[in-house]
Amino acid sequence: MKNKWQSVKLREVLTERKEKPSLEAVLNGRIPIVAKIGFDTGRIELREDSKTKTNMILIKPGDLVISGINAAKGAIALYDEGNTKPAAATIHYSSYIINSKKANPLYLWYFMRSDVFRKILLRNLPNGIKTEVKPQRLLPIEIPLPPLEEQKRIVARIEELAAQISEAKALRKQAAEEVEALVTASISALSNDSDCWRRVEDAVSKRKGSVRSGPFGSQLLHEEFTQSGIAAIGTRDVQTDHFELKSGWFVSPERFEQLRRYQVFAGDILCTIVGASIGRFCVVPHDVPLAFTTKHIQALTLDLDKSEPRFVSLMLNFHRRCRESLFSQVEGSAQPSLNAGKVLGTELPLPSLLEQRRIVAELAALQAEVDKLRRLQAETEKELEELVPSIFDKAFKGEL
Repeated sequence: MKNKWQSVKLREVLTERKEKPSLEAVLNGRIPIVAKIGFDTGRIELREDSKTKTNMILIKPGDLVISGINAAKGAIALYDEGNTKPAAATIHYSSYIINSKKANPLYLWYFMRSDVFRKILLRNLPNGIKTEVKPQRLLPIEIPLPPLEEQKRIVARIEELAAQISEAKALRKQAAEEVEALVTASISALSNDSDCWRRVEDAVSKRKGSVRSGPFGSQLLHEEFTQSGIAAIGTRDVQTDHFELKSGWFVSPERFEQLRRYQVFAGDILCTIVGASIGRFCVVPHDVPLAFTTKHIQALTLDLDKSEPRFVSLMLNFHRRCRESLFSQVEGSAQPSLNAGKVLGTELPLPSLLEQRRIVAELAALQAEVDKLRRLQAETEKELEELVPSIFDKAFKGEL
């Protein structure tokens, strides 16, 4: 198969479109402007506004559009023939008419977004990825090009495999959503016995310092943060039922000694109490390094004779009645917030410790199924990302 492929210069299959759009049509919105081409998708995204201060190029339906700055990253798109009107782009883009007698448009799009073409492109750019890909640099580049019928066959094979993977993705996503819904439904169905409902404060230890958030205001200034040291926990670290240090805020060990009263411990419940992420709860894991709360996080140390931390986190994150109780107390709209009293006053089911642990074990089995489906979903995503490069690699070897 490979011996039938010819080496052709891109100018044999692409002709630069040199027309300019009407400035009036652009400014009044009759001709939309390209905002960007997605690296991952190779799809054109259009601007919502029509303001422009630069010269523009014209793009017509069926054209191949290339970002001169980001071509090597995959910013190459087809302006689909289904579009009913032309578009415009800044001079950092270029638009090309495809010679359909020699090149199948979809084949060319798939090929020019593949690793195969990316390597060819970079070999022809004097300063590598930093070189802007203008028509005078692009069009002399030679590419291997199979006969038109072979191009169509390759496109059909790519789309057949992509459809299969897409279907598998959809089924796995649906299955994951169904199991997640089952987890949420199972939690909301638990402990409906009104006799076991308590306030969060009933699950918290009565020891001094069991409820803490801060430091506030001038107690800790942003300029005091360092690149390493003792971790300061922010809202990014507290996800729904999951803790992971990723905010990247630290203070020196000496400064931490002055803030030690805000330290968190394994088994503590953390809650986000300010902003868009308000109302997320998680358990501090046993392998957490030395860390302390910031003013956006509240830490609760539980009475372990009464409450299982994982159970409390699950209820406060997912039980519908708990969520309604919590959010009925939120103050502010532009910057919603909760104080310690509001969190402590939130209702939650609190059956016996043995029952809490049984429920946690039951839900853990369901959650394991969700995690398994998510891993399969991630593997499917990776398969799709590797699909086109592998197809072209096989095509070059005559294995397709």
